[in-house]
Amino acid sequence: MPYLCNVGLTNGNNTAWSESISFHTESGWSILNLLMLIGALGLFLYGMKVMSEGIQKAAGQRMRSILNSMTANQFRGIFTGFLTTAIIQSSSATTVMVVSFVNAGLLNLRQAFGVIMGANIGTTITSWLIVIFGFGNFDISSFSLPLFALAIPFIFSVKSLRKSAGEFIIGFALLFMGLEFLQQSVPDLTKQPYVLELIHSWSGDGVGFVLIAILIGTVITMIIQSSSAAMAITLILCNQGYIPFEMAAGMVLGENIGTTITANLAAIIGNADSKRAARMHSLFNVIGVVWVVIIFPFFLQAIEFSMIQTGYWKKPFDDPQGRIIALSVFHSAFNILNVLLLVWFTKPITALATRMVRQKKNDDEYHLEYIQTGVLTTPELGILEAQKEVAKYGAITARMAAMTRKLLSEQDKTEKRNLIARIEKYEIITDRIELEIGDYLSKISEEDLSDTSSRHVRSMLSINNDLERVGDIFFQMSKSIERKDNERIWFTPEQRNNLLEMFDIIDEAFEIMNENLEAEFQKGDLKKAVLCEEKINDKRNQLRAQHLENVERQEYNIKSGMIYSDLFSSLEK
Repeated sequence: MPYLCNVGLTNGNNTAWSESISFHTESGWSILNLLMLIGALGLFLYGMKVMSEGIQKAAGQRMRSILNSMTANQFRGIFTGFLTTAIIQSSSATTVMVVSFVNAGLLNLRQAFGVIMGANIGTTITSWLIVIFGFGNFDISSFSLPLFALAIPFIFSVKSLRKSAGEFIIGFALLFMGLEFLQQSVPDLTKQPYVLELIHSWSGDGVGFVLIAILIGTVITMIIQSSSAAMAITLILCNQGYIPFEMAAGMVLGENIGTTITANLAAIIGNADSKRAARMHSLFNVIGVVWVVIIFPFFLQAIEFSMIQTGYWKKPFDDPQGRIIALSVFHSAFNILNVLLLVWFTKPITALATRMVRQKKNDDEYHLEYIQTGVLTTPELGILEAQKEVAKYGAITARMAAMTRKLLSEQDKTEKRNLIARIEKYEIITDRIELEIGDYLSKISEEDLSDTSSRHVRSMLSINNDLERVGDIFFQMSKSIERKDNERIWFTPEQRNNLLEMFDIIDEAFEIMNENLEAEFQKGDLKKAVLCEEKINDKRNQLRAQHLENVERQEYNIKSGMIYSDLFSSLEK
């Protein structure tokens, strides 16, 4: 089959290319083999993605409860990160979730650091699964098709939990099918002596050699965006003897650095704290790699000694099975020791990450603070982010209420112009927020949601539209007050006091509204809201009746009465 590459390439100027291709095909390597290798890697990554997403959907609510239960106990956070990563089999997914939770204000930086440290230990479970099922006597890839058969009834189930379980099973089968193809697709370097000579020329125990291996591991992980896939490749190369154990260990260290790129990419469009959480992840792994590089030869000797003590190997680094087990031991030992060392330096690492990302605060500048529109996240987490953004939206409209109230009483003309300009700017902001939150919620609604989540999304869409209308009303009120001033229309002290009393009740309503927006779904205080609404209606009815009497008695002119009536009616709306 590989020799098909030579067809039609033996004449004219193509002779040299033909000879080059022939050289590779005769040595067992061709363009087709390259495509098979890339395809095998793609199948491995896709299997991991399907498996991770399936378990996240199945345990989404529980996972949120676990992460939300973080307390001041740092070690509980570490255990939570370990457990979450061990369940979903992706440290990248865990750290992106942590960054998202920090972005949504559900975790602080200290809590996030604990989860991140635990995630680094949890990711070592994947390498052990690969070693046990992918390289052990029990070859799980031969059970892939039966696993597909097992998953089919779950996939077509109407219940979302069963469907998610089916996706997890299929992802699990695809992952190990991909691993099997990956092992078969790796080129036989024994037929490429020049490559082997090049690799072994790098062998050694110097710092330069270790740094080169770390760089290779970092770049591979950054390219394929998965430390687990990079680890699988390293295990295969080390198992087949294509790279020495020292180089494989250095690559594992680099993979720990490379995996931090995912969280940093996720934090690009997040707020300052989410960026700091991502920096903490990078600092944790980079600091860990630095101290291991310093003691690298002694660290490897400790690994070798511990394996010799088991009695199974006299020279574990020379045995194919011993090498991959030693590499997994190295991976686990590095992450566990790094956690035990750096857990006592949480405060300085948090402080350093805070200094690395400065926060710019301007109340009159708007950007989405909680929603990460460019990051694929779970629907449950997306709903939490949207709720935080809607709560922020409510606070912005409350700020407009305060500005409109001040505009009513302000006497300085310059300050009045500034207030009118600010209210107009805020009206534009509310329009933008309504569009962006609406688009985000619409995307979430396209996912498979539970009944509760669907109701939550629908309620936020309704609230989102209502808050935009509130912003429009305050803008219209500012224009009415501006028109009153331009036409030199004056309110009586009674009119002004009545409007200020109405504002007092409106301010109370905004406080209740914002408390309810920040509360958990369906746990807001509806009774207080209803009582305040009735109080507003009663005040509006009182002002309307009093206004009609004053108009009949001609206590103020028609234009003043019209603007006055528009203002208290607008406040009721």
